[in-house]
Amino acid sequence: MSIRIALVGLGKISIDQHIPSIAEDRDFYLVAGVSPNSRTDGLAVYPDLGAALSAEDIDAVAVNTPPQLRFDIAREALLAGKHVLLEKPPAGSLSALAELERIARGSGLSLYTGWHSQHAPAVFPARAWLTGKNIREVRMQWCENVREWHPGQRWIWEPGGLGVFDPGINALSILTRILPDSLVLTAARLDVPANCATPIAAALEGRVGNAGQFEATLDFLKEGEQIWSIEVVTDVGTMSLAMGGAELSIAGSRQNIGPSREYPSIYRRFAALVGRGESEVDAAPLALAADAFLIGRQRQVAEFVE
Repeated sequence: MSIRIALVGLGKISIDQHIPSIAEDRDFYLVAGVSPNSRTDGLAVYPDLGAALSAEDIDAVAVNTPPQLRFDIAREALLAGKHVLLEKPPAGSLSALAELERIARGSGLSLYTGWHSQHAPAVFPARAWLTGKNIREVRMQWCENVREWHPGQRWIWEPGGLGVFDPGINALSILTRILPDSLVLTAARLDVPANCATPIAAALEGRVGNAGQFEATLDFLKEGEQIWSIEVVTDVGTMSLAMGGAELSIAGSRQNIGPSREYPSIYRRFAALVGRGESEVDAAPLALAADAFLIGRQRQVAEFVE
């Protein structure tokens, strides 16, 4: 199978992750990039998707723009008969994602929400170990420095940009994949800078299943050592994920889970879906982030200065 794919958005994540993953995958051939400003050596780049679709023979489109722009681009691609891979978060709203899914399923096209953290090496063994166990507590810390990971990216602070939930939704995507019971948010505090529309920090509380307790700390101003950790306390012991799912410990013992290959795994899964003409749309992480905005008490904090 040879899938001719176009990459919409040529920012850091596309250059660092998508392009190398496409290059090593036997089922994909990168034929075009789409960006009004960026250029990449050896790749034909068009100012918009329409121009690329007119000039190139394209089977699929990967949409890696800021989330506020993804719906219109993905919709255009689907209506043109192209399979679509959505970088996380897949859309700026749940209704937008639902509409994309409706179009894809009605057309027999593949729509895939590529939650990259769900492909971290600890996720599958963590899910397997938690199966059948009673969850007592889930503690999550997702703390990083926005100035290091997203310098100059103003879209994060605009409506739909998610703020600290841009990285935090990665943790939520892991939790929704590994927990054997449902996670329901019951309270949230959102710290919103005076000059921003989205939070720079958050504290979450919730329930897991019938009796499990959930708490989380999200911080976008973490200096020094960054923290991406999840700890799950069960009736038979504690399981911990660190480094965003790259490390796994059970009862304090470090497990051998292999190297991290998140984006190559995404493209392997996308190829399989395209081959079968199937969609895989996971809205659960976005729903949890949306719930935090719905029930969260906002607290204004100091302006964010880049």
